[in-house]
Amino acid sequence: MKIGLVTPAAPGSLAGNRATATRWASRLRAAGHRVRVRERWDVGDPVFDVLLALHAWRSAPSIAAFAERYPDRPRVVVLTGTDIYRFQHSDPAVTKASLGRAHALIGLHDHVHRDIPARFHPILHTVHQSASPLPPSYRGPLTDRFELCVVGHLREEKDSLRAALAARDLPSDSRIRITQAGRAHTAEWAQAAEAEADANPRYRWVGEIGQGAIRRLYACSRAMVMSSVMEGGANVVSEACVAGLPVLASDIPGNTGLLGDHYPGLYPAQDTAALCALMSRTETDPDFLADLAMRCRALAPRFTPAAEQAALCRAIDAAVEHAHGLS
Repeated sequence: MKIGLVTPAAPGSLAGNRATATRWASRLRAAGHRVRVRERWDVGDPVFDVLLALHAWRSAPSIAAFAERYPDRPRVVVLTGTDIYRFQHSDPAVTKASLGRAHALIGLHDHVHRDIPARFHPILHTVHQSASPLPPSYRGPLTDRFELCVVGHLREEKDSLRAALAARDLPSDSRIRITQAGRAHTAEWAQAAEAEADANPRYRWVGEIGQGAIRRLYACSRAMVMSSVMEGGANVVSEACVAGLPVLASDIPGNTGLLGDHYPGLYPAQDTAALCALMSRTETDPDFLADLAMRCRALAPRFTPAAEQAALCRAIDAAVEHAHGLS
């Protein structure tokens, strides 16, 4: 089939939506489809058999235009974290109109159904984002310090400086250091990160780096901190699990939907003291750290390219069947 894959992130962007779109286009092409990635779709644009739109709210004009021009053609809408946890409440008319125009919905973690209206459950499919193992040639964790990494663009939804703030309160003999990678979404976030790095000897911010550098950061770290207050199912959690890297995660649906409700490396979102205690336990309790690593490695088979491709194709096939059943 000819599939139009719409993402609001521009070409060349390192934003998660663009990375997902690029990876999914590759998966779908490998499955025999012809795929074009676009920022938007409007009447007069190329004709596609299927529209696959990342982001119900940001891609709403494309979803509406395609539905009006080709009402019988399948439409698949991917629910991001801001769709589920922000825009369906702050702009429900636009967001839920996109859901209503979908023949299939895709969620990126197992708990999406808990936070969308029940009428959409029958068309909801889960696609776990994939990751590749680290090359064996990468060196292991640093020995001169206990490195924790934070990976993700600096913005409100990520609660980006929580690990740095927690590190301030560690015991004086702690060897924990925080390395944070990701672009600041605003000048204010950049200034905050720079000020924190100046004031906090346990913290450094390296800015936006390429995927190769991020994978090397995983290899030299002891654990990753995922501090978000809202997530749609972050690919960095998949990457950490495949890398065998323990995750210290805020207790939000986007994280528990990947790691499990009873994963022991959870802390209450935005709770600096709780994260500090969890980081300290990770450093001082080798059995606890080994248990987290074992649990993350056990999840890795869910995040393989083959599993992602199969789940994505099932969702598209279901949309096609649903659309044809309605026509």
